[in-house]
Amino acid sequence: MRDNMAKILVVVEGERAEPMLMQRLLKVYGIRERHEIVSYKTDIYGLYNSMSEGGDLQDMDLLQVLKERERDEEKKRLFDENYSDVILIFDFDPQAPGYSESKIMKMAEYLTESSDMGKLYINYPSVEAFYHMSSIPDEGFAEREVTLDELIEHKYKARVSKESKNSDYRKFATKKKEYNEVINANIQKAKNITALSRYPQGAEILRAQLDKLKAERCFYVLCTCIFYIYDYNPALLQGGEKEE
Repeated sequence: MRDNMAKILVVVEGERAEPMLMQRLLKVYGIRERHEIVSYKTDIYGLYNSMSEGGDLQDMDLLQVLKERERDEEKKRLFDENYSDVILIFDFDPQAPGYSESKIMKMAEYLTESSDMGKLYINYPSVEAFYHMSSIPDEGFAEREVTLDELIEHKYKARVSKESKNSDYRKFATKKKEYNEVINANIQKAKNITALSRYPQGAEILRAQLDKLKAERCFYVLCTCIFYIYDYNPALLQGGEKEE
């Protein structure tokens, strides 16, 4: 991410929620023009299957895999362009039919470098985790969990809508200062989850969440796609009263 003129590809799972959040986030931090956001409409487990069809993950060309699976001709052309970095944003979704602990762990361990094979950010359980704060800051967020049963019964999104600040995603955060608060709260929670004092890696967070899921049938609510702002430039999280 050193070339200010280079383009960065952001591949998101959903068609609406993820693009909306990332567009707002990139706009608030003044880096929207460098990014191309593409909705891929498959979960992490489906992407793993596509990537592993040809053998080892290390032997595949990520952009080629994405292009081969894409049916939209306009999107196909996007995968032919040159990018300095590739970001992938997907949900944990342990209730998904294709859920596999080993598959998602392999993805987290392999997709670690945006300027090489691509970097994966996993939201727990989904992108709605970003809005799962009753206030900014929210003292209860550090211990907020979601159960597997909630996800199986499709109750989590309704819970977030009820518990989210202002009960309106569009009004959840309106200033850069609030975005800073949310990002820092999630980073601190990730440190707590992994029992690390340093900034944790994606696979370390995933391993801790998987252990909790297996032991307790629940895990911590956590939005890691917003860590991208810190990874892009930690200085962006300084101050800020800029309106969204």
